[in-house]
Amino acid sequence: MKKELTIVPLPKAEWKGTPIMMRYTTEEYFDVEISESPDAFEAKLVKKKFDTPVTHSPEEYDFPDSLYQDHWEKAEAYGMYTEENGERKMLACIEVCPEEWSNRLMVTELWVDDSLHRQGVGTALMNKAKEIAKAQGRRAIILETQSCNVRAIAFYRSQGFQLLGFDTCCYRNTDIKRHEVRINLVYFMDDRDGRW
Repeated sequence: MKKELTIVPLPKAEWKGTPIMMRYTTEEYFDVEISESPDAFEAKLVKKKFDTPVTHSPEEYDFPDSLYQDHWEKAEAYGMYTEENGERKMLACIEVCPEEWSNRLMVTELWVDDSLHRQGVGTALMNKAKEIAKAQGRRAIILETQSCNVRAIAFYRSQGFQLLGFDTCCYRNTDIKRHEVRINLVYFMDDRDGRW
């Protein structure tokens, strides 16, 4: 019988610096096509296939992801983990941090172990972020992913996120050519009372 896992707080004092093993293989990417004229800028994101599958892993980055990085001063994290023989193993996590000046909540980390994919864990974690945003009176939730992380983009869209924008040189000056462009997505909170 499978043990029921629940989302619990991951306190900073215990979990700061815990690595997030973001690893994925993709066969597709969203190609960023930009054209300019004196009177217009036009941009399209078009799904295309790589010639051969591409894998991204923590080892290729100078600053691999981890919980409670110093620049996210007000971050809070939640997740699921197991503990055996005094060893904790993280199975999933979400970290959020308020962006006070814009009254938005930023998802700074979201990760689910491969063994828990397609079991509702990612949705449960995103629901936790929405619950926090609502409790804090935030007008939106924002996050970043990459144009080549097609599976993540599909998941976020299924959660109600939409395109906010993109950054064509966030990682390197050749991001468009490498097909790894920073994509910013947004989830707008309910605004029935017209506050935002």
